[in-house]
This record gives sequence, structure tokens and C-alpha cells, in this order.
Amino acid sequence: MNFEAAREIMVDSQIRPNDVSEPEIVHAFLRTPREAFVPATRKPVAYSELEIETSEGRALWTPRDTAKLVKLADIKPTDIVLVIGAGAGYETALISHLSETVIALEETAEAVDAMSERFAALGFDRAVAVEGKLADGLQEQGPFDVIFVCGMVETIPDAWTAQLAEGGRLALVQLDTDGVGRGRACTRAGDTVSARYGFDAFPPKFAQFDRKKAFVF
Repeated sequence: MNFEAAREIMVDSQIRPNDVSEPEIVHAFLRTPREAFVPATRKPVAYSELEIETSEGRALWTPRDTAKLVKLADIKPTDIVLVIGAGAGYETALISHLSETVIALEETAEAVDAMSERFAALGFDRAVAVEGKLADGLQEQGPFDVIFVCGMVETIPDAWTAQLAEGGRLALVQLDTDGVGRGRACTRAGDTVSARYGFDAFPPKFAQFDRKKAFVF
């Protein structure tokens, strides 16, 4: 299979038509081999308009959803970025083309080791993987210009917004109480964090951030 051609078709049919045409973002997608971040049996459909499970509780979003959240994050070449729940590392690799440094946070040593090996093999030298609890973020490495969350959440841990630099953006899809997933960029200004709506989406969810169920008699 010609993955390079498939990558170009993905950009032309799933990313540009969805209002993501910034040259730097398009370039990042064209330079990042999505097939290297999915299980071997899923490589033939790596560039399809599909969500692809990469490990238990982790999945690649559709290219459209990933691209729109990357655009909303407004990543700059001087930014330090933290990727929450990085999974196989595809989003981290993408963001490494747009930022100064990107740190991928995962909760198991196995996931971190696999990402580190993959980044080294593919030459993504601006990306590093570290182990830690997703809800805690990575305080010792902060503050961050961008925190990018790779799973839909219902609630947002305080640690994430606390670790934003002044003007920093928390880019995520949040499942609201009306059942709609909304892509948002939450920007820090002093002690205030304000959210800006970007798009609707329903990507795979991080269940550990579900709202607590209210007790009903």
C-alpha cells in the first residue's frame, strides 16, 4: 500500500474540507506516518475516516477531529506542549512539527517505553514520553503553553488549568451535560480561565474523568 499517497488523500478529503488549511498544520499531517501508530492489522485503514483503537482505553481520533483540535490549540513554534493520555503517540508526533518541545504523558511504563522507541525510530527528536497520572498533569515540567488532551472528558482536573502558562491553552473535547461533545480551548489570563468553543465532536472518551453520579432516592 502506498501510505504517502493515502496521507495526501486524507489531507485533501478529511482535513482541508473541514476548515483546516493552515500550511504548517497540513505539513505536519503530511510528515507524520499515521500507519506507524496503529496495530499491524489496522495499517490498511490507517488513513480512513475511522477511530482506531491503539491499546486498551486509547485510540486515534478521526483525522478531522484531531486536525480541528490542533487548529484550536493555536500551537506556536516556541511553545512547550503537554499531551495528556498520549497513547501510541501520534498526536505528540504531529505536534512536534509545530512546537519547540512536546511531552507525552502516559500512565504505564509499557506505554512510555513503546512511545520512546517509536519516536526514536521515526526521528521525532522534539518529542519525549514520560510516566505519570493523567489527572495530575506534570507539574515539575510546567507551566505549559499548550495542554492537549487525547480523549474526550466530562470533567477537567484543576491540575491541568493550574499548569498553564499565562496565555496558555488547554485544548480538549468535553462532553457536556446535554450529551454533546464540544471542542474547546480554555485560555489562562491571570487567575481566570476562559473557554472558547470550536466544534462539535464525539471522539473516544477517558472514562476516568466522568462526572460523579448523583445519588437518587
